[in-house]
Amino acid sequence: MSSLGLTGLIFGIMLACMAIRIPIAVSMFAAGAIGYVTQTGWLPFSNFLNTQAFARFANYDLSVIPLFILMGHFATKGGISKALFEFAAAVLGRFKGGLAMASLLACAAFGAISGSSVATAATITSVALPEMRKHGYSGRIATGTLAAGGTLGIQLPPSIVLVIYAILTEQNISKLFAAAIVPGIIAMFGYMLAVAIYVRVSPGHAPEVEDAPPPLTARAIAGVAPIAVIFLLVFGGIYGGFFTPTEGAAVGAATTFLTALLKGEMTIDKFKECFYGTATSAAMIFLIFLGADLMNAALALTQVPNQLAAVVGSWGLSPLIVVVAILLFYVLLGAVMDELSMLLLTIPIFFPMIMALDFGMSKDLTAIWFGIMVLMTVGFGLIAPPVGLNVYIVNGMAKDVPMGETYRGVMPFLISDVLRTMLFLFFPIIPLWLVGFIK
Repeated sequence: MSSLGLTGLIFGIMLACMAIRIPIAVSMFAAGAIGYVTQTGWLPFSNFLNTQAFARFANYDLSVIPLFILMGHFATKGGISKALFEFAAAVLGRFKGGLAMASLLACAAFGAISGSSVATAATITSVALPEMRKHGYSGRIATGTLAAGGTLGIQLPPSIVLVIYAILTEQNISKLFAAAIVPGIIAMFGYMLAVAIYVRVSPGHAPEVEDAPPPLTARAIAGVAPIAVIFLLVFGGIYGGFFTPTEGAAVGAATTFLTALLKGEMTIDKFKECFYGTATSAAMIFLIFLGADLMNAALALTQVPNQLAAVVGSWGLSPLIVVVAILLFYVLLGAVMDELSMLLLTIPIFFPMIMALDFGMSKDLTAIWFGIMVLMTVGFGLIAPPVGLNVYIVNGMAKDVPMGETYRGVMPFLISDVLRTMLFLFFPIIPLWLVGFIK
């Protein structure tokens, strides 16, 4: 069988397994195993699997993933989301569409201590959706806003997606986190602007300005103070050189636990749920790592990725055209795969290709900028039809809202995503500005 035919077979097996609802980790493992055994035989495959599994899971950097996940679970179970929304509603409730904007602000703040899109969408929806519906927001704008707001959970540090990208490409996690701050803030304000425009262009989806918006009380301010302390402690410590990102994740998890404990929200049952949830999520991610490693090794043996890079280089295309093509591919791939699987499968193929191109920047800055561009596109896939994981999560919690209405509700935010991605594509200095301050 030719190399191209074998590559097609590997991808075909993976997609066929996914089509019959086999978990993505198992699908990639099965496809990679068949591809590897076909090319090398059973004994080399066994040796590779033995050494690769240990090499992957013995990596100290991987410990940052369960620690940040645990931090997010403590935040979810600790009643922090309600305090965030109450504060945001008090600040923005006086504007038309204010509660929707408040939901986005709460999503951004919660995402800054959870690093998870799914957790952010589900947690803030449970608090904000009943309030928005009670105040007269349509199901379309309410669910669309919350689905889009959930993506802020991975667009702001500590983004699990960025952690995995850093591990795969051997980049500095602190610099990637710094690069994500400005784009994440721009994303939040871009979504707020989308709400402000939409509720004025399409009347009836949000109430007029309330005569008596929620007051900004000392209690509301005190409710968000612990979140600010956690964020400053974790990222101030990382960027100040007091501890590594892994140590910062441990400090963040411990501080978030203490905050939940002091708020009286953390019970023994919730404490157990946090660790069970962390173990489940981390195990899923690590198994995807192993499946992706095996599949990428099988693809590497075919030499097709190297041939593809050589062919693309011989075309003489503009580096920006190549990046745009890759980002469009991620948009299409997002229709059938989750964000972690996409990264683990494609970064080993696309990253060397990007590093071989000249963007007028150092290789380190190019790697960081490409990571941010990928992050923006992954967020796009979480709300774009026909899948949109966040859309399904939020719509599942809004039983009275048709799925089609939620997809209509995310359209203004998808437009904001496209405009923001184009901005960072043509002006890399925006995401890279803060990186210059990190040693």
